[in-house]
This record gives sequence, structure tokens and C-alpha cells, in this order.
Amino acid sequence: MVSIRVIRDEGADASVALPSYETPGSAGADVRANLPDGTPILLEPGQRALVPTGLRIEIPQGYEVQVRPRSGLALKHGITLPNTPGTIDSDYRGPLGVIVMNAGQESFEVTHGERIAQLVVAPVVQAVFEAVDALGETERGVGGFGSTGRG
Repeated sequence: MVSIRVIRDEGADASVALPSYETPGSAGADVRANLPDGTPILLEPGQRALVPTGLRIEIPQGYEVQVRPRSGLALKHGITLPNTPGTIDSDYRGPLGVIVMNAGQESFEVTHGERIAQLVVAPVVQAVFEAVDALGETERGVGGFGSTGRG
């Protein structure tokens, strides 16, 4: 288990729950909108907005937090996160906002306290990128999009 330290932004509503796992098998902890003055954000089809959570987090070095859409909002309303998965680095200490987009066909209102995304804590492995003269051969080779077929 990894501990993520959390503080609330000045003026954030302390009655809005901290990120939480809704079931024992959940990989993602739901994070909620913490809207100034509780005023909803109306998203028309195709619009996006930065939705505040009222939180700042401290992630241990060697980990990241991935911000992912909630599948129910995506299926029922077309609400998604355009930069999925978003990454919060361990050295970031600023406000946690979620870029929410309405890919649906009807207006959608983000309400105060609503679960808008999920946070997945993941280990990070950093690589050394090395310039070489050639790459190793594989069966796939240079085959790109769709090169492995369907089904």
C-alpha cells in the first residue's frame, strides 16, 4: 500500500470527500469536483473545462498518479478526459484539476461533489534513451497501425 498525502486548496469545500475506492477491487479511486461557491459547470457537446478538485497531493518518488475517465459517465453521457491517461508526477504540488470533455450529444452539468474521474497510483520506471545505428529485428518489423490484423 502506498500513502498519498492530501491537502485541500484554500477555500475548498471540506465536506467534499477525498478520493476513495468505491469497492474493495477498485483499481481507481474516484475524485470529485470541488466547485467554487458550488456553482455547476455546464458542458455543451464538444466543450471541455478544467474542473477543480480542491486538492493538492504528494506522491512518493517512484510513483505517478494516472487520471482516467469514469466508464459510467463515458457510456451514459459521453463524458471523457481528452488527455487520457493524464499523469501527475511525484514532484508536482499544484492544484489537482481534471480536464473534462463532453463528447456526447447533449449538454452535461458537472455538479459540486460529483465523481468526475478516477486516480490510479502506478510505479514509474525511468529509461535511458540511447542513440544507436540500428534496431534489433522482429517478426512484425515496421508494420504499423492494423498490421497485426483483426480478431
